[in-house]
Amino acid sequence: MEIGFLVFGLAGLLTLVCFMPPLAGRLKLPYSVLLALVGCALGYVVHVHDWAPRVVADFLDSIEHFEISSETFLIVFLPVLLFETALAMNVRRLLDEIGPILMMAIVAVLVCTLVVGYTLAWVSDYGLVVCLLLGAIVATTDPVAVVGIFREVGAPRRLTTLVEGESLFNDAASIALYSVLLAVLGGQGELSALAIGQDFLVQFLGGGLAGLAMGRLAGQLFGWLRGWPVAEITLTLTLAYLTFFISEHYLGVSGVVATVIAGLVVGSSGRTRMSPTTFEHLASAWAQFGFWANSLIFLFAAMLVPRLMADTSLFDFLMIGVVFAATLAARALVVFGLLPLLGVVRIGQRVGRRYQAVMCWGGLRGAVSLALALAVTEHQAVDPDARNFIAVVVTGFVLATLFVSGTTLRTLIRMLGLNALSPVERTLRNQALTVALEDLQERTGQIAQEDHISPAAQQRVAAVFDASLSAVHESPVSRLDEDQQVKVGLSMMAAREEEMFFGILKAQIVDWRLAERLLARAQAMGEAVRANGEQGFEAAIVHDLRYSRGFRLALELHDRLGLRRWLAQELAQRFSSLMSKRSVAQRLMDFARHQVQPLLGKAATDRILALHAHRLALIQDALSAMALQYPGYAEWLQEAYLGRVARELERSRYRDMLEQSLISGEVYADLMMQLQARWRYIDRSPELDIGMTAGELIARVPLFAGLAPQARQAIEGLLKPRLALPEQPVTVRNRQGAMMCFVASGAVKIGLPDGTGLELGSGEFFGEMALLSGETVVTTATSLGYSRLLMLSARDFRALLERDADLRKRIERVAQERLRALQVWRRHQAALQAHPGENGGEAGRQSGVTPTT
Repeated sequence: MEIGFLVFGLAGLLTLVCFMPPLAGRLKLPYSVLLALVGCALGYVVHVHDWAPRVVADFLDSIEHFEISSETFLIVFLPVLLFETALAMNVRRLLDEIGPILMMAIVAVLVCTLVVGYTLAWVSDYGLVVCLLLGAIVATTDPVAVVGIFREVGAPRRLTTLVEGESLFNDAASIALYSVLLAVLGGQGELSALAIGQDFLVQFLGGGLAGLAMGRLAGQLFGWLRGWPVAEITLTLTLAYLTFFISEHYLGVSGVVATVIAGLVVGSSGRTRMSPTTFEHLASAWAQFGFWANSLIFLFAAMLVPRLMADTSLFDFLMIGVVFAATLAARALVVFGLLPLLGVVRIGQRVGRRYQAVMCWGGLRGAVSLALALAVTEHQAVDPDARNFIAVVVTGFVLATLFVSGTTLRTLIRMLGLNALSPVERTLRNQALTVALEDLQERTGQIAQEDHISPAAQQRVAAVFDASLSAVHESPVSRLDEDQQVKVGLSMMAAREEEMFFGILKAQIVDWRLAERLLARAQAMGEAVRANGEQGFEAAIVHDLRYSRGFRLALELHDRLGLRRWLAQELAQRFSSLMSKRSVAQRLMDFARHQVQPLLGKAATDRILALHAHRLALIQDALSAMALQYPGYAEWLQEAYLGRVARELERSRYRDMLEQSLISGEVYADLMMQLQARWRYIDRSPELDIGMTAGELIARVPLFAGLAPQARQAIEGLLKPRLALPEQPVTVRNRQGAMMCFVASGAVKIGLPDGTGLELGSGEFFGEMALLSGETVVTTATSLGYSRLLMLSARDFRALLERDADLRKRIERVAQERLRALQVWRRHQAALQAHPGENGGEAGRQSGVTPTT
C-alpha cells in the first residue's frame, strides 16, 4: 500500500473515532460496545464498497489493505494500553488490594482455563489441549468498557481499583498459559503442570524485576530532562515500548508484567522525579495516547469479526454459549468461593457481596483475546480445523460479553446501589453545598450591586439559591457524630497536606528527593487516618518523626566504621524535612480554621486543631534539638527557605505581569534570566559539618586540655566518635566489656542504683568506675539531644592510662571522689536496712546522700 493511502486510512479512522464518545453517550452504550459495532460494520462494508463515491471507496479500500496481524495488536497497541492504565493507578491502593487482585489475576485465569477446557472437551470432539488453549485465551479481561461504565455511573473507587488491577496482571498469566499450551499443540512441548508453573514464575517474576529496573532507570533519566516537558513525556512513551520489547525478545520474560510495573513505578515516583509542569500534563497526554490505542485496537479487532465468523455454524453458536456459561461459572467460583477466603486469613480487605456481583458479571473480554485467537490462526503447526474453531468461538464469545454483559452492567450497578453516596458522603455533600451556596449568594449580591443589575433579575437569581438551600435543609440525611466529623476532617487535612507538599516541590522550595519522602509520609498518614481515624493519626505522627531506615543505617556505619559523609547527608535531609513539615503544619492549622470549620463545626475542628497542635509541638521539639546542635546549618536552612519562597513569589509576579500584557515576552525572558542569576546561590546547599572527628571532639573535653600534641594524637587513635540521637540509650558495654564515655557536646542523663539520675553536659565523662574498680554505678544512660560522644574500650582505657601519667592522675582523682561518695551512700543504705523506721525513707531522701559518677 502506498504511504499516502496508509496515512489517509488512519486519518479517516481517527476522524471517525472522534465522534464515537459523544455518540456513545447519547445512545447510552459503553464506548467499547459502540466501537465493536462500528468495527463490525466496517469489516463488512470494506468488501462491498462499489456503491461508494471515490473518496469513500478509496478510504474503505485503504483500510481493507491494512495488514492487521496478532503482532500489530500485541506490540503496537498493548504496551500503550497497559502503561496508560498502570500510570493512572494509585500504587498504595493497589497494594492494599493486592490479595484480591492477584487472586483474580492468577487463580481466576487458571480456574477459567481448566473449567472451559474440560467443559469443551466433554461436549465437543476437540482434544483437551485445544480446549485448554481456548480457555486460556478467553481468561483475559478488558477493563476499558467496565471502567468507562464505572466512571459514568459513579461507582466506588475501590471497585474500579479491583477491576483495573485484575486486568493489568491477568493478561500476563493468560499469555503465559497460552504460550505453553500453543507450544504443546504445535508439537514443541508436553503438557505438564510443573512446566507451566515454572514458565509462569519465570515470566511473571522476571517481568516484574525487568519492569522495576526499567522504571527506576527512567526515573534517573528524568533528572537529566527536567525543564523539558516534551522530552520527558516522550521518554515515558518510549519506556512503554522498550520495556515490552526488551523483556519479551531479549530477556525472555513477560513484557506485559514488565510494562505494568514500569508504569506503576513512573506513576508513583514521576510526581517528584519529573518537573511539576510535566507531571501535570502527563495524565492528559497519556489519556490521549490511550484513547487512540484503545479506539484503533477495538476497531481493527472488530473489523476481523466478519472474516473470522464467515462460516459459523449452529454448532459454533452452541459452543459460544457453552463457553459463556463456563466462564461465568468459573468466575463465580473464584469470586464467591475463593475470594472470601482471603478475608478469613486476613490477606487484604474483605470484598462485599455487591462488589462480588459486579466483578463476576463485569468480566468483559476485548482486543487481547481477539489478538491471541488471531495468533492461533497464523500458527501453521496447529490443525486448520482447530484454528478455525478457536477463532470463531473466541470471537463470538468476546462479542457476547460486550453486547450482553456490557450493556447490562450499568443497570446492575444501579440496582445494587453502588452508584449512591454513603450516608457520611451525603451529609458532607449537603454541608459543603450549604456553605458554598450561602457564600456564593452573598458574593452574587455584591456583584449585582457593583454592576447595577436590576432588582427583578437579582430576585430571580436569589430564588435559585433559596430553592437549592431549602432542598438541602429538607433532605432526610442523618447528622454525623463528633467522632465521625473528626475522622472526616483529618482525612481532609491529610489530602490537603499532600497537595501542599507537591506545591512546595512545584515552587522549587525543596528538591525532588526530599519531596518524594515528604509525599510518601503524607500518603501514609492519610491511609492511617482513613483506617483508624484519630488513633491512626496519633500513631502516624509518632511514626512520621522516627528516623528513617537510611538514617539508622548511616548512623550504624558511622559508629562501626567511622563513615561520616552519609550520616551528614541524612542529618541535612532530616533538618530540611522538619522545616518543611513545620511550615506545612502551621498552614494546615489555618486551613482547618477557615475551610474545615464551616463544614464540620467548631467542636470537631477544635479537636482536629488540638491534634495538629500536638504534632506541631513534636516537630518543633525535634527541630529545636537539631538547631541547638547545628546552629550554623539551621541559619542557612532558614535563609535558603525564605530565599526560595521569595524566588517563587518573584517568578509568579512576572508571570502575572506577562498574562496581563504589562510586559512583553522578551522582557519576561530577560527578567527570568536575572531571577535565576540572583537566586542561584540558594540552590548550592553547603554540606552539614557534623564535627565528628576525634580531634574536634577531644578539643571540647576539658580533661584533655593542656596535653602535648603527641599525646593528643595518640588519644585520637583510641577514642571512637559516636553520635547519640535524642532519647537514644547510650550503650556503655561492648563485646570486650565495660566502656568509658566522654560527652564532647550535648547532654546525657545517667541512671544510678538508687533510682535517681544525673545530667552530664559537655566535657564530663562516665563509666570510668567500672573500668578502675569493677563497680557498676551507671545503670542506664540516655542522650537528651544530639550528643557527640567519645567512647573508650577497657583495653584502650588501660593503654591510655599507662601511656599518660598526668591523664591517669586526673581520671583517678575524679574516680576516687566518686568512689568515696559511693561508699558513703552504701553505708547509709545499710544503716537504713539495719534500723528501719517510719521516717527512714524520708530521712534518706533528706540526707541528700546519693552516689555520683
